[in-house]
Amino acid sequence: MEETKKIKKIFIVDDDKFLLDMYSSKFAGKGFEVDHSLGSADALDKLRSGITPDVILLDIVMPGMDGFELLTTIKTEGLAPQAKVLMFSSLGQEADIEKSRTMGANGYVIKALTTPSEVVERVMTILEGGDSFAKPY
Repeated sequence: MEETKKIKKIFIVDDDKFLLDMYSSKFAGKGFEVDHSLGSADALDKLRSGITPDVILLDIVMPGMDGFELLTTIKTEGLAPQAKVLMFSSLGQEADIEKSRTMGANGYVIKALTTPSEVVERVMTILEGGDSFAKPY
């Protein structure tokens, strides 16, 4: 009997349309089913409507509700409880990285230090049960 490989679903949340489009294309090219939101409000609407991603790639610095606030709401409301979360930011302060870890994220990526291919690798590591807090972020 042939085993079918489950398509992994990623949900990308960022306030930069260029990055959303670029990462959506990159993950789709690697066989992921991709959904995305331009900002936290839209992301929250989609999550509350019942989307079930395997991974959430979550920007931190966004207008209105930032990524930390969104992650808190996701956890508090039990939205997508099976999803792994990779924080994705231009912020590289150790305090932000540690805050992500203590809030239940599975990894942290600094945008300027990581290529799109490396982000895909980090997501794959998380999906295989690892975390992505090892330096460099």
